[in-house]
Amino acid sequence: MRPYILSENKWKTLKDEKIEVAVLTWGATEAHNYHLPYGTDNYQIEAIAAEAGKIAWNNGAKVKVLPNIPFGVNTGQADIKLDINLNPSTQLAILADIVEVLNRQGIYKLILFNGHGGNNFKPILRELGLKYPKMLLVMSNFFQVVDKSRFFEEEGDHADEMETSLMLHLHSELVSDLKEAGDGAENKSKITGIREGWAWAEREWSLVTKDTGIGDPRKATKEKGAKFFEAVSQKLGDLILEIAMLDIKNRYE
Repeated sequence: MRPYILSENKWKTLKDEKIEVAVLTWGATEAHNYHLPYGTDNYQIEAIAAEAGKIAWNNGAKVKVLPNIPFGVNTGQADIKLDINLNPSTQLAILADIVEVLNRQGIYKLILFNGHGGNNFKPILRELGLKYPKMLLVMSNFFQVVDKSRFFEEEGDHADEMETSLMLHLHSELVSDLKEAGDGAENKSKITGIREGWAWAEREWSLVTKDTGIGDPRKATKEKGAKFFEAVSQKLGDLILEIAMLDIKNRYE
């Protein structure tokens, strides 16, 4: 039993335990090029959260990592077979119920580790923070925690060199030979503002990429994935520890 993983705990040991902070992971179920499994986002974020939780626990944080939510926002991938979509309003309803439980039980710190680029929790946390003023609601996108260019050569944001390297480290048995992978080429928008990054529209996935990937994965290695995993987990472990020790009412300098 890992004492920081809620699903592995038992009522006998948990019922009188003080819990300072809860961690919730949120992934997605979607196609990842030809070489990675549909559960890639879930495998990645669960492993990172478990390692970060271990780091924080071993340094004194009373943390519980909650079970992962395996479906994310995939509104732009409606025609990609079995990409399972949760609308943002559904995410709000699910997260509201979880926050209600924590608030009722006096666990006033929740960190949300996001594993999927289509999820956007900022407006949801704004709304829930207004409803539950005692709660400290924090989120982090694991893919933004460290500078990816320190570890990887090719840019991308889906089934790319980073995700492929990470999966080679975590679950190499689920990764196909990289000779089977598509090149992850992305068709760019014809709208100037979107190309330059100061305007936004949702990408229609089947028009943007022929293989569902964005970013060439073929330089991925297990060693790169291990180094990235260690760096991200350490920083997120430090985040958990810092928030666990924080006085919510005294959190600004």
